[in-house]
Amino acid sequence: MHKIGLQCLPDSLDAATRLASRLGVAAEPIALHRFPDGELRATVSPPASTTIIYASLNQPNEKLISLLFAAEALRRNGTSRLILVAPYLCYMRQDAAFQPFEAVSQKVIGNLLSGIVDRVITVDAHLHRTKDIRNVFSGIAADDLSAMPAIASHLQASGLDPATILLGPDEESRAWVSKLAGHLGVAFAVAKKTRQGDQSVRITLPDQDLGGRPILLVDDIVSSGGTLTTCARMLKSAGVGTIDAIVTHALFPADQTEEFARAGIRSIRSTDSVRHPTNAIPLDATLADALRDELNDRQPKELQP
Repeated sequence: MHKIGLQCLPDSLDAATRLASRLGVAAEPIALHRFPDGELRATVSPPASTTIIYASLNQPNEKLISLLFAAEALRRNGTSRLILVAPYLCYMRQDAAFQPFEAVSQKVIGNLLSGIVDRVITVDAHLHRTKDIRNVFSGIAADDLSAMPAIASHLQASGLDPATILLGPDEESRAWVSKLAGHLGVAFAVAKKTRQGDQSVRITLPDQDLGGRPILLVDDIVSSGGTLTTCARMLKSAGVGTIDAIVTHALFPADQTEEFARAGIRSIRSTDSVRHPTNAIPLDATLADALRDELNDRQPKELQP
């Protein structure tokens, strides 16, 4: 049996293939069959003793069932160590019950995944009150990688205007945006966001002169696009120069880019954490670095005695 292998859910094949190439293995797609009543059948390839499952967990409900089935087949056929690489990790935002009788989805998904894999690797998990990804998972290793190095390299290679101001949409983005600005040697600012619903926000721009300056909006996740659209319209009213956007996780519908353009956003680029037409920044180097210990038969530091 091969020492390490990589299998993936079908919609992650392109990104999984790039990662597999860096690791020197093949990317094998997990075959999914849907019965007329909606039930699924999952068929894996012959597994390695250590198997990486690459699955970006946007549109997650069916994918979580697929993971359960694939993990069962892999374990039963010889995999002793199972690693989930989920560049986008679902259900992390609900880390508390905000209304009576609500489920805490982060806890549920953390327990579910802890029961089927030995390690989880994700990127820029959408955490709020939970400060450490390892607190989400019980008894297994977990890594929350930063997309910032890949984004910084992309922006440096693309020739970022040194007059650009990086703008974070809310206070939660301050640490991330400030570090990215430090890498790039440009200024940054942070807006204030008040959420009024799933698709409605109120934005207050920072109290500083942005007139005529190129603006790069930076966010970790864009789902409805309301925050970016509102920010862009206010920035246009403030008389800024060009407006572009960079996001880690592009969850918004592809046709939302038309609304972004009408709001004044010249371009929007995303990492390949989720397959999307705006993908411009691959994460395979970041993910491969995190997996080096697996290639060298060393357990992650947090599991060493």
